[in-house]
Amino acid sequence: MDRLSIDGAWLYTPRVHADPRGSFLEAFRAADLPHRLDVAQVNCSVSRAGVLRGVHFAEVPPSQAKYVMCLSGSIMDVIVDVRVGSPTFGQWEAVTLDDETRGAVLIAEGLGHAFMALSEEATVVYLCSQPYSPGREHGVHPLDPAIGIDWPSGLEPVLSEKDAKAPSLEQARAAGLLPDYGTCMEFYATLH
Repeated sequence: MDRLSIDGAWLYTPRVHADPRGSFLEAFRAADLPHRLDVAQVNCSVSRAGVLRGVHFAEVPPSQAKYVMCLSGSIMDVIVDVRVGSPTFGQWEAVTLDDETRGAVLIAEGLGHAFMALSEEATVVYLCSQPYSPGREHGVHPLDPAIGIDWPSGLEPVLSEKDAKAPSLEQARAAGLLPDYGTCMEFYATLH
């Protein structure tokens, strides 16, 4: 796995074995992960072009680590550092996940996650370390200019009502909704 610029985020690029029948790859290998990921839930979303989901995160501990793959179509997958006190707080990084390269991202607990469907339709599957817990789940607005995510031009963002009403990063920080970097680091140490 290749470490991304935000601590706690990695990109997995599998070796795709192709022949006249099609292709084969190892989409997930627990032994190759930088730390343990106990899978408690598997989510699948199907989105049309322009659908923007996120930026979502959960309280730490236990939060929810995610291993994200795009099974069909193409998405712009974004990791946002929402951990107060982190050296990269407020920064984001994007990778393209699609049905050709078959890459995946591993996103540690406490990081924000969002994606936008780039193709006519995109099917995304993510393995989650914890089940969905509505009372512990939060979000920040994906179009917050203070974060400044460079979403693709030419696609009108389609947000859920919940995401459209999400607070800015600063509003979430002021409300005490964001994870603490030190608490996250202590939690990560328990995962080895």
